[in-house]
Amino acid sequence: SPFQVTLMPEEAEDMWHTYNLLQIGDSLMASTIRKVQTESSTGSVGSSRVRTTLCLCVDTIDFDSQACQLRVKGTNIQENQYVKMGAYHTIELELNRKFTLAKKIWDSVVLDRIEQACDPTQKADVAAVVMQEGLANLVLVTPAMTLLRAKVEVTIPRKRRGSCTQHEKALDRFYEAVMQGILRHINFDVVKCILVASPGFVKDQFMSYLFREAVRQDSKILLENRPKFMLVHSSSGHKYSLKEILCDPAVTARLSDTKAAGEVKALEDFYKMLKHEPDRAFYGLAHVEKASEALAIDILLISDKLFRHQDVATRSRYVRLVDNVRDNGGTVRIFSSLHVSGERKFCSFHIQ
Repeated sequence: SPFQVTLMPEEAEDMWHTYNLLQIGDSLMASTIRKVQTESSTGSVGSSRVRTTLCLCVDTIDFDSQACQLRVKGTNIQENQYVKMGAYHTIELELNRKFTLAKKIWDSVVLDRIEQACDPTQKADVAAVVMQEGLANLVLVTPAMTLLRAKVEVTIPRKRRGSCTQHEKALDRFYEAVMQGILRHINFDVVKCILVASPGFVKDQFMSYLFREAVRQDSKILLENRPKFMLVHSSSGHKYSLKEILCDPAVTARLSDTKAAGEVKALEDFYKMLKHEPDRAFYGLAHVEKASEALAIDILLISDKLFRHQDVATRSRYVRLVDNVRDNGGTVRIFSSLHVSGERKFCSFHIQ
């Protein structure tokens, strides 16, 4: 019989890990709500919703990356008082409710993912506020994903000759909304660094506002965490500017103990090598496999998207590659497709 593991997702990112663990053909046991028809003693028929535990053979997996919700569809494979064997059902996995997953094959990539998901040091320890006048994106950067937590948009009228009042009032409204976003979405017990990035002086003006208000409102949480804020230049206030921010040498030095910066740096190193020493950097599965057979791989960079392949043979080809590199003393970095560093699809390596 297949081995099984029982896990409990405690936060949004755990749903992403679960999505990466699930494959078609696995069996999933979890608590769910089912609509059941009931007949009373007088013969009248009604329907009610009951909570029950079902065991499904997984058929479809849907992940909503914005809401971090995971829905799994499949057929019921265990006798249940409310649901017939073979009946189709959809389970939406819930935070803080256990589920049990059984698989015929547990490979090294799946086991690594479970270990990563259960490691408390892997949580979101970097936050970023990427802004320009009138637009701010508040993002949490975890080892596995870049989560947009809030987007603030405020129309800022232009300065008029002789009067800046409307312009300044709008800016204050904008800064206030960003400040509220920071207080609502950043867990200062976990976050080690908050990057505040913008073109020009927007970041500096915002920081002056933030700490002026913190003093005025006696906000201990902001005042105590002031050393965690770091000002950085970005080309815009859009989320995609996060990539250039995380490549900034000052930022990488400050974030050296966070996995997020490590991922971005590894990718930058690869592109540099591709440019300056092209005979030591390769990409594409066929070339990478050849190098692996020749035991020539020092670092393998691979996207987690490849392990979500539902064709078993294709997936095991990628797993074999990872195991091979590790067995021969190479380093493997699995990039998350939901992380700023993993948004390009790739499978690449450096030759020793």
